[in-house]
Amino acid sequence: MEKLGLNSRQQGILCIISAAFCFALMNLFVRLAGDLPFYEKSFFRNIVALFVSFATLKLSDEGFKGFRIKQGNFKYLMCRAVGGTVGIFCNFYAIDNLDISDASMLNKLSPFFSMIFSIWILGEKPRLKEWLIVALAFIGAVFVVKPSFNIVCFPAVIGLAGGISAGWAYTFARKLGNRGEKSSMVVFFFSVFSTIVTIPFMFADFHPISAGQLLMLMLAGTAATGGQYSITAAYQKAPAKEISVFDYSQVIFAAILGFFFLDQLADGYSYIGYVIIIGAAVARCIMSRRDRIKEEKHE
Repeated sequence: MEKLGLNSRQQGILCIISAAFCFALMNLFVRLAGDLPFYEKSFFRNIVALFVSFATLKLSDEGFKGFRIKQGNFKYLMCRAVGGTVGIFCNFYAIDNLDISDASMLNKLSPFFSMIFSIWILGEKPRLKEWLIVALAFIGAVFVVKPSFNIVCFPAVIGLAGGISAGWAYTFARKLGNRGEKSSMVVFFFSVFSTIVTIPFMFADFHPISAGQLLMLMLAGTAATGGQYSITAAYQKAPAKEISVFDYSQVIFAAILGFFFLDQLADGYSYIGYVIIIGAAVARCIMSRRDRIKEEKHE
């Protein structure tokens, strides 16, 4: 991308749109895999990323030396891996119990939670108007979740928890990028951790997998791997506040895929929630752009 004359922010935008499309495809394939436990789907989703990231590190110029973690980064890799794994579990559960567009939108609240976590993780201090945007995003989430305080809204609450966990994970991905950790190592470490975590669940309650289901899970893993590399690169190339709005293109991709392949059509309240949350994200992006222009004028 550098050969195309793109700056780091433009590269980050392309990476995050690529990630959005890959994750929308992943959600579709996970749903098409049928009635399998979320941890079993997670295992196969992660095993593909594990092999790809291993090969990437092994075939790099450094060879096995490329597997070395930079000093002081292990704890941050663990924080990223734990958040990412919980996020996957929650997201896959939501995908199986909600329209994939609703599940995607709840997961896409992650940039707003990243802002909250960045206060003590990255030392950033959001302003009042940024907090107001977060509040607006929560209002949008209420329209999507449609809380009824019974078991019906439970999958939506789990989906929201997935968005929180993803926000935590992406904040640490940014921190690792700031500390010079390679994106391939971040993906590899996360893939190893999340694969190991699912193994006890697999032994305790393994469900037989048909050839068709295995194919869907392999496709989900392939799409997830592309998304994982893209999202890691995106947050390492540019701050979340400058590029996160483009992450919401996943909701559009998910709605289109859900309509054509799953005959899913979101209700009116969900669309209101989509508009509110995307509107909040756009407002935040415009605000960040204005701040950057002001900073450039003062330089």
